[in-house]
Amino acid sequence: MVADSIALMSSDRGVFTLGHSPDPDDAFMFYAIARNKIDLRGYRFEHRLEDIQTLNERALRGELHISAISIHAYAHVSKHYALLPCGASMGDGYGPLVITETARKSNIPASDVDRRNWLRERVIAIPGRMTSAYLALKIYLGDFRDVVVPFDQIFEAVRNGSADAGLIIHEGQLTYARSGFQKLTDLGEWWKRETNLPLPLGGNVLRKDIPHPVQHDLYQIIRESIEFGLAHWDEAVRHSMSYARDMDTDLAGKFIGMYVNEFTRDYGETGRAAIRRFLHAARHAGYIDTPVEVEFVQ
Repeated sequence: MVADSIALMSSDRGVFTLGHSPDPDDAFMFYAIARNKIDLRGYRFEHRLEDIQTLNERALRGELHISAISIHAYAHVSKHYALLPCGASMGDGYGPLVITETARKSNIPASDVDRRNWLRERVIAIPGRMTSAYLALKIYLGDFRDVVVPFDQIFEAVRNGSADAGLIIHEGQLTYARSGFQKLTDLGEWWKRETNLPLPLGGNVLRKDIPHPVQHDLYQIIRESIEFGLAHWDEAVRHSMSYARDMDTDLAGKFIGMYVNEFTRDYGETGRAAIRRFLHAARHAGYIDTPVEVEFVQ
């Protein structure tokens, strides 16, 4: 059950929990809020840094006022949360990767059809069953055997034989080759080829029980935080480096540029269409039980 409605404190305009992942792209987006670089309009924010699977689970329980979540998870929390029009993480022709050890290269079929059949017979390490990466892989493959592994331990799960392949998100999309792995499939590339749309991976949601004028204020603050980061790129990237696992500044900047872009400013019609297409495809395939009405904060 969703938590009780927030009561605004008399000493200020309110304290809101803000959940996001400890990753450089999220750190970049929320830099201006965390460091008071913009007018927070009297509101205060308690940052809760959790991995995306944990944030998805917390959203199911309605625990946070504002949170980054997977678009897949939104299908299960839309009764209590609306999407903010800003803050999208979309892969436009790129996205989560399916990888395996380079040493297995000779055993991997060359054609896409044969490769899919090969993967269906293998165990794939995934970062969580509510992640958009997992849902995209289900749409791509259909049924397959999986094992849930923390996202930063998937390389090791493949290396030690706990899984035959891994579904990689976050910085692993840029570091897999130097770690001794080869790419089998780029799900964002496949989705773009199939739909001519970006692959919607993450978004920010806001609890619907927050009064509408306050919702609008919070939306504006988060939008301005994103705008500040984009306008002060080098400064925001430097702030994000403390969250950049195994990445130097250039690589972290590249990763941030992949997922903080014009879709992050605002979904636009293309981004909104991508979400609807993605969730409709999942619903049609039987991976989401009920229809989802995509609702945005006004």
